[in-house]
Amino acid sequence: SNIELFAKYATVPVINALTDQFHPCQLLADLQTYREHRGSIKGKTVVWIGDGNNMCHSYINAAILADFSLHIACPEGFDPDPAIVKRAGDRVTLFRDPKEAIKGAHLVSTDVWASMGQEEQKLREAAFVGYQVNPALMDHADNEALFMHCLPAHRGEEVSHDMLDDPRSVVFDQAGNRLHAQKALLEFLFLASQ
Repeated sequence: SNIELFAKYATVPVINALTDQFHPCQLLADLQTYREHRGSIKGKTVVWIGDGNNMCHSYINAAILADFSLHIACPEGFDPDPAIVKRAGDRVTLFRDPKEAIKGAHLVSTDVWASMGQEEQKLREAAFVGYQVNPALMDHADNEALFMHCLPAHRGEEVSHDMLDDPRSVVFDQAGNRLHAQKALLEFLFLASQ
């Protein structure tokens, strides 16, 4: 809320690098990484598995802007903000079963089960059993599917110990693209303000 208040009164662009509700800079890197590996994401199916958190909300916004279908698999009680989901219309479908959500997906993404400042780790661990991304779950996705995680990851929780090193994982390219995506954003804002 502090960043949003600052942006409301600022006379220069304010970049949302991360808030409780959105993480748009991460999505710039994610979309760049997908493009580098597979081309356009338009018309593809993306799956978000896990908490309906700021990353999930940013994937919803990206689905609207980049014109892809988003399947969200999360346990009951951890859904994304209904107003944000409603804004996306038929681009977003909610699932309770990750195996159903991931069928034929071209990109699979997840995040930690408890974001910064969320203290109910044990409660979340119990709720998210069955929502771990692992090679067996990825086998239900498209043969060319990619796996992403915004890092840092908790191996053995939201992602299996071996998934980050799986050939379908592009998390380290994705992490490296954070630098390039942010440089491009800064250049865009500098040029737009001239």
